[in-house]
Amino acid sequence: MTAMPDVSRGEAVVAALVAELGEKTVLSGAERPARNASDWSTLGPQAPLAVIRPATTEAVAAAMRICARHGVPVVPQGGLTGLCGGARPLPGSVALSLERMTGIEAIDPASATMTVRAGTPLQVVQEAADAAGFLVPLDLGARGSCAIGGNASTNAGGNRVIRYGMTREMILGLEVVLPDGSVVTNLNRMIKNNAGYDLKHLFIGSEGTLGIITRLVLRLFPKPACTFAALCALPDYASVVGLLTAARRGLGPMLSAFEVMWPDYWETVSSMPGVRVPLAQGHAAYCLIEAQGTDEAFDGPRFEAWLEAQAEAGLLADAVLSRSVADVKAFWGVRDACSEFPQVLGTHESFDIGLPVAGMDDYVRACKAALGQRLPGITALFYGHIGDGNLHIVAGVKGAHPQPKDVIQEVVYGLVREFGGTVSAEHGIGLTKKPWLGHVRSEAEIALMRRLKAALDPDGMLNPGKVLPGKVLLGKDLPGKTLPSEILPGDAV
Repeated sequence: MTAMPDVSRGEAVVAALVAELGEKTVLSGAERPARNASDWSTLGPQAPLAVIRPATTEAVAAAMRICARHGVPVVPQGGLTGLCGGARPLPGSVALSLERMTGIEAIDPASATMTVRAGTPLQVVQEAADAAGFLVPLDLGARGSCAIGGNASTNAGGNRVIRYGMTREMILGLEVVLPDGSVVTNLNRMIKNNAGYDLKHLFIGSEGTLGIITRLVLRLFPKPACTFAALCALPDYASVVGLLTAARRGLGPMLSAFEVMWPDYWETVSSMPGVRVPLAQGHAAYCLIEAQGTDEAFDGPRFEAWLEAQAEAGLLADAVLSRSVADVKAFWGVRDACSEFPQVLGTHESFDIGLPVAGMDDYVRACKAALGQRLPGITALFYGHIGDGNLHIVAGVKGAHPQPKDVIQEVVYGLVREFGGTVSAEHGIGLTKKPWLGHVRSEAEIALMRRLKAALDPDGMLNPGKVLPGKVLLGKDLPGKTLPSEILPGDAV
C-alpha cells in the first residue's frame, strides 16, 4: 500500500506557517515559485505544499517546530544546483529555501575566518574573501548559483581538492537547526578545538537529512600572488601517474590542480566553437596542471623549470605553458567545456565517481568496452580531478529519448564496485544514487547511518527518502510509508 498526501494536514500546516511567519515567508498555491519544484537533476519537478523562505535562524527553527507538530516533512534547499535530486521536494512536503538567508556577517583577519549565512552564493563568499585579501579555495562551475550551505551539506569538492581538501576541511564551525526545531550553535573560529565531539562533521555531507545548516565559520587562506598553468599531452597513462608524482614532489604546496582528459574528451572539445585547444589530437592523455605561488619572479621560473625537467625525463609528448592570466583562463576553458555538453551531445547521463588513481585507466578501458558491448554506438567521455581520484563520465546514445539510464548505470557502478571505488566523489547521493550505495558501503556502515538518522530525526521530518536505501519514513504518523514517485530500486515499502 502507498500513502497519499493528507490534504487537511497540508492545509493546516500551511495555515500555521503563515500565521507564524507571514505570507512573505510562506508561499503556497499559485505563489509557489516553479524553480523550487526540483534541482539540476534529471528527475522531474514535484511541487511542494509550500515554499518557506525564512530570513533568520529563528524563523527556520519556528518552521521546523510547526512542521514537526503537524507531521509534515521538510526538504531543505540551497541554490538548487545539485545533480542527485537531494533538494527535490517530496509529495506532501514543504520546501525550506535558504535563499533569503544571505550575507557575510564577519571577517576576522587575525584568525583568518569568515562567518557567513548559509544561503549566500559561493561566488559572493569568494569575492568577499578576495576583497579582504584572502582566498576561499572552494570553486565550482555553479559558483554564481550554488549556496555555501548547500556546498557544506554535500561536502562539495571542486577543482582544487588536491591542495585544499574538500569543503569539510574549510569549515571550523556551524549553526544547525535540528528536525525538532532546536538550534545548535557552535560558531567555532579556532583550528584547534578538541572539547568533546566535533559535531559539525555530523552535518557536513549529510545532505540535509540530519539538520539544516544556517550559519558557517569558514577558514580563509592566503590569497595567491600568482597562478601558472600548463597543458600537457602524454604518451600513456603510466606517464600521467609519473607526472602526478613528480608534481607533488617538485611543486609541493604550489600544486593546486591536476586534471586529466582522455582522448575522446579532447577530440570532442576540439570541435566545439569558442574552445581554444593548443595541443593536437592523437595522444593517450591530456593533463592540465595549475600551480599557485607567492612570488611571480621566483615561482614562475620554478614552475617552468619543473615542466622542462618532466619533458627531459620523457613523461611529456608535448606541452604548452601559460604566459598570462588569459592563458590560464583559456586552459581552464578546455577543461570546463564539459558544461556545454548538453548542447553538443544532446541528452546524456553524467557520473561523478572516485577510484584509486593507479587503476583509473584500466577502469576507463573496461567501462568503454562494456558500454560499447551493451549499447553499440554509445558516446562515452572521461575526464576529471585525477589528482584526488575523482573521475567524471558523460555517456549517452545519440538520439535516444529517454537514454538507457538503467543499463548505463549498471555498467558504470558495477565496475566501480569491482575496482574498489565510490559511486559519489563530490556530488552526494540524494535520490538518484541511493540504489547503488550498497555497492560501496557495507551493511554495517549503512546500518550505522540509519542509527544516526533515527537518533536525530526519529520521525523522518528532514529530507526523507534521500541518501539511505530501504524503508522511507515520511513524517510523524506515517511510519514506513512511501509514495510511488519516490520508490527506487533497492527500496523496501
